[in-house]
Amino acid sequence: MKKNTRNTIRFLFTVNAILLGLSMSATVSATHFPEPGDPIAGAKLWATTCSRCHNARDPADLRDDQWISTAFHMRVRAGLTGQQTRDVLTFMQNSNVPISVEPLVFKGNTQPGSEASNLSGSEVYAQTCIACHGSNGKGSVPGAPNFTDPQGVLSQSDELLFSRVKNGFKSPGSAMAMPPKGGNNKLNDADIRAVIEYMKKSY
Repeated sequence: MKKNTRNTIRFLFTVNAILLGLSMSATVSATHFPEPGDPIAGAKLWATTCSRCHNARDPADLRDDQWISTAFHMRVRAGLTGQQTRDVLTFMQNSNVPISVEPLVFKGNTQPGSEASNLSGSEVYAQTCIACHGSNGKGSVPGAPNFTDPQGVLSQSDELLFSRVKNGFKSPGSAMAMPPKGGNNKLNDADIRAVIEYMKKSY
């Protein structure tokens, strides 16, 4: 009887030690997030590499820390470097930012954030938009709208397009939302207006 009791205690102690070790390792991994990558480079990698095998999951499906383990698991299968993995991860996490709709006043350069842009609309498109929307404007990832459709999204008002680009938007049928400013937080209001004007003239 005493032997069985000792064996039971030893077994429980071993199980508790294992569980404690697992919880400690989970705590360490959760508090040591990888350095942020380049979301624009991540968007391009997503369009050229990840989307070949599967559609994007809704970023809200997982927490940011859960996306970390998912991204680094997929790194091996996709043959990505550590930096490339961080870029894709940052793009996905940026897409997880809650979309908030702000009151919109479209009055030229009189509102906050409307400082002059140093980029042309075509430069903004090439640096930020092309990864998902494609060089021809027809969309390079599932769910991206076709800008060449005469009755499509570009037929909408500048005010509505400005709000959707600035605040983020999820198109019907798309697996994931476009993050605010296309994931490029460096864009200002003038950049957004410039790229809208460029798209309407080009597609």
